[in-house]
Amino acid sequence: MKKSFLYLSMFLLLLSCKKEQKVIDNNNVSKVEALSDNDISDAYLYLLGRAFVLRQQRLDFEKEGFQWNKIQYRAPGGVNWANPNLDVVYMEAWIAVDENNYVILEIPKIEGRYYTWHMLNGWGETILNINERTFPQKPYGKYALCLKGSNPKIPGDALRVDLPVKTSRVLARLELGKNVQEAVILEKRFKVIESGKPQIRPFYKLAHFTNDKLPGVELFDDASGILNSEPDINKGMENVRAKVKEVEKLVKSGSEARTRVDQIIKQKSLKELAELIKTPGEKQNGWSHPVGIGNYGSNFKTRTVVNLGGIWANNLQEAIYFIRTGNDGSAVYTQTFAKNELPQSKVKYFWSVICVDGKEFKVIPNPLKRYLLNNQSPLKFNNDGSLTIIYSPKKPQNLPESNWIPTPEGKKYNLTFRYYGPSQDIIDGSYSPPDLLKQQTPKIN
Repeated sequence: MKKSFLYLSMFLLLLSCKKEQKVIDNNNVSKVEALSDNDISDAYLYLLGRAFVLRQQRLDFEKEGFQWNKIQYRAPGGVNWANPNLDVVYMEAWIAVDENNYVILEIPKIEGRYYTWHMLNGWGETILNINERTFPQKPYGKYALCLKGSNPKIPGDALRVDLPVKTSRVLARLELGKNVQEAVILEKRFKVIESGKPQIRPFYKLAHFTNDKLPGVELFDDASGILNSEPDINKGMENVRAKVKEVEKLVKSGSEARTRVDQIIKQKSLKELAELIKTPGEKQNGWSHPVGIGNYGSNFKTRTVVNLGGIWANNLQEAIYFIRTGNDGSAVYTQTFAKNELPQSKVKYFWSVICVDGKEFKVIPNPLKRYLLNNQSPLKFNNDGSLTIIYSPKKPQNLPESNWIPTPEGKKYNLTFRYYGPSQDIIDGSYSPPDLLKQQTPKIN
């Protein structure tokens, strides 16, 4: 009798344990279901923006030979990255400062051509531009780049400039203009000098991925590590960052939850990303005009799209971009600007239009090695003073070769129109470039 009672007690105890375990599992399931598909998708698209910058940082240091606080002087015409600006010569660097160490930046005197020393944080946010527009009191000379809140002793002839983060990326631009050799000489006069050796935390080494195969659920395996690798200084990000941490917990809670997150990424997030790439902003005359570029506020989705397609974009005070995606590389398009609305009349500095492929956003090889047209191109104007630009795989008859950008036959491509120092009607959104006119029966040489 005692043994039977003992066995019964043990059975009831085991049963209660199973019931308790079932309650715990149900609690986990309820937490899983508390995160909506939209929550998960938003968390992914937010984190992906940081992943693009981390990917580039790793490529910079491991393949491009970057060193902290050393400028990489690029040769004119570099085309090895997404959406290159071939109107300028680039200077690139990763800058590091801390509580005790600053960096001296020297900018030469530049007249008659566009330039800017552009710095961004690890999320692709513009944190600084130094040029004659932003620093009219000191458009050139010495600057001490310091961590905000630090108190190092800096040289008397240097202007202190505070940075909100310890590490940042530089993409300085100097207009090539008519005298390319002069631009190259000026480029080498930009200097960076360390005051000491700042304490630099090793950067987060995210596994490499390609644009054709973006990371899926594995991006959340160490989401906290990615978040902690660089502060996001933008306001209004607390909610989505909390979602990222919840999705990370969800992914680690079991295979069923992990599968759900991966499916949402593939079926929802990546589709939304593709749509955002096609139309990254308001559309007018067939051109999309992304707003808030460079400084995105709480619009992290636009930031992620820009980090994918044209990482290190500057803010709208410096330049305005118009994008036309999904163009047919086999077709002949013409774009005509009226005499009173020529591109050069819309800018203080320069304009350009560039053709890139629709996946990697890199220039498309062609026999002419011509990837863009700009204010320095030897363009021919129509008899009435208007200007026609041609986009086609082969040059149409009776149209000037000087106005032609070759396109990839049988493939899709994107166009980016840049306006540096844009006119007020571009800034306020009342103007956009004229649309492309598709020629139905073109004559081809």
